[in-house]
Amino acid sequence: MSDRPETPLLDTVTLPADLRALDKEQLPQFADELRAEMISAVSQSGGHLGSGLGVVELTVAVHYVFDTPSDKLIWDVGHQAYPHKIITGRRDRIRTLRQGGGLSGFTRRAESEYDPFGAAHSSTSISAALGFAMANKLAGDPGRAIAVIGDGAMSAGMAYEAMNNAEAAGNRLIVILNDNDMSIAPPVGSLRNSLARLVSSNKYLAPRAVAQKIARMMPDALHDWARKAEEYTRGWMTGGTLFEELGFYYVGPVDGHDVRALVEVLENVRDAAIGPMLVHIVTQKGKGYGPAEISADKYHGVVKFDVVSGKQDKGPGGGPPAYTAVFAKALGDEMERDDKVVAITAAMPSGTGLDKIGARFPDRMFDVGIAEQHGVTFAAGLAANGYKPFCAIYSTFLQRAYDQVVHDVAIQNLPVRFAMDRAGLVGADGATHAGSFDLAYLCTLPNFTVMAAADEVELCHMVHTMAVHDSGPIAVRYPRGEGRGLALPDVPQRLEIGKGRIVREGKKVAILSLGTRLEEAEKAADLLEAKGLSTTVADMRFAKPLDVALIRTLLATHDVAVTVEEASIGGFGAHVLTLASDEGLIDGGLKLRTMRLPDRFLEHDKPDRQYDEAGLNALQIVETVLKALRINSAGIEEVRA
Repeated sequence: MSDRPETPLLDTVTLPADLRALDKEQLPQFADELRAEMISAVSQSGGHLGSGLGVVELTVAVHYVFDTPSDKLIWDVGHQAYPHKIITGRRDRIRTLRQGGGLSGFTRRAESEYDPFGAAHSSTSISAALGFAMANKLAGDPGRAIAVIGDGAMSAGMAYEAMNNAEAAGNRLIVILNDNDMSIAPPVGSLRNSLARLVSSNKYLAPRAVAQKIARMMPDALHDWARKAEEYTRGWMTGGTLFEELGFYYVGPVDGHDVRALVEVLENVRDAAIGPMLVHIVTQKGKGYGPAEISADKYHGVVKFDVVSGKQDKGPGGGPPAYTAVFAKALGDEMERDDKVVAITAAMPSGTGLDKIGARFPDRMFDVGIAEQHGVTFAAGLAANGYKPFCAIYSTFLQRAYDQVVHDVAIQNLPVRFAMDRAGLVGADGATHAGSFDLAYLCTLPNFTVMAAADEVELCHMVHTMAVHDSGPIAVRYPRGEGRGLALPDVPQRLEIGKGRIVREGKKVAILSLGTRLEEAEKAADLLEAKGLSTTVADMRFAKPLDVALIRTLLATHDVAVTVEEASIGGFGAHVLTLASDEGLIDGGLKLRTMRLPDRFLEHDKPDRQYDEAGLNALQIVETVLKALRINSAGIEEVRA
């Protein structure tokens, strides 16, 4: 027997055009079926659950009212777009979410014409929608652009930059603010919906327009007073004053789970001659699925789970602690020792482990919201006043604050500590969340020290090294996932800046590893030794400053040297090549090769498959060495013609 829910209405809908053929009175049932289908799909694939459950009715209403894909619907971040994918021709693949060869967990232009803009980082939707709206205006196209943005994403300055620039788009731009945690106005049932329908309808808009025309005939002072009185009265009733000041016509709050009310409001908004419009809806994250509704994070991200009980499949368990947990423990220990150490995160307290820090040190952990730029400069201010800030920000999210890293930290040589979680490839989240570029974008900066932890023990040492390093900015990168199972040190070591370590010694081949590819480098060394190739393995620890003395020695005493890193071109290997070129270390015939991520974005898949595709596993290291030595897989040296 199939475990899929019965969905007779949903079965009639393949594309939004089919949805628009339904009667409005059928939409509540359709939404219920769509929610059940999403729960069933994510229970098998894992992924983001709570956010999608909260926007089921909104998804139905937007596609019912607007002429998608001609009207452009842009989901901020995109992790709430699973219901959208189901009704835009991708239901047959929805159970492949986030799996190799399957659907992306975010919106993606290459996947469907109903995804006009790819997204996976927050707070970009209004800017993108404004671009579509202005393009339509320039072309004389009446098409609308609709941005759906969550209240959490409104903590990023970029959203307000876009809104401040949006007035010229007029009625071609519609922003839907999905308020699902910290409601601007508390839910008040049908009264709230009635008010929203009123202020979005022609019965209100037409007289308002007449009143505005009359007001413009008044003396300037009286006109200005009348305008402010009307807008601030609506602001008092609806909480919309801020948005009005930014040039938007505010509608709301609306019950985001009353699909019929949503349709009526959106029809009024669609047909309004004024704009841009901001529609404020109030939803419940995890709506309609009991275990998600009562969960602290509303089942934001889940692995496979049992639909009936909500119990998630956590796997066998009992393995080594995750690098994130190791970092949090090490940082907490430093905060116990030194009350000048503080922690900063950008809306990712649990993802970075700082939720535990916040529980222990509530006055010294700061969550700045989705505002990495502010977070970095805030840290710079703390550092300038004698504190020791740790910015725990995913590698991929730190990209958003690169200007602040350069201007506010590096140029001033301030000792801000950067803990870059999710370095390297991250599996199901794919290219948008992979920490591929931090070595390239940090190692070019004067004054910076950049480390990469090879294992959990090294991470403990590096956190301590960062805490006592006051001479400039310093960063450590570490991956998602579990460590190697090594016993953590009782007392961490202060590492000498710019000094690596020899893990094993050999004579012919040198593998210079940076980061957690060290385990694969050691496996490669075993395989090379079996072929009679004596191999040295070095854990370089520092991408900047390089251990110049160690590199000189390794390159001078071996026939072939290979650098290995889980980062893009332009990182550790590039700096070793530059050093070797500058000092003539390869003039004598040394064979030097660099191994790094390929120059393309890797699709979402299991991390081990991603690294295999990237060519960064033990067998590929061995192959690189053999090719450099012109030895084939049988161990026979090739002869040049």
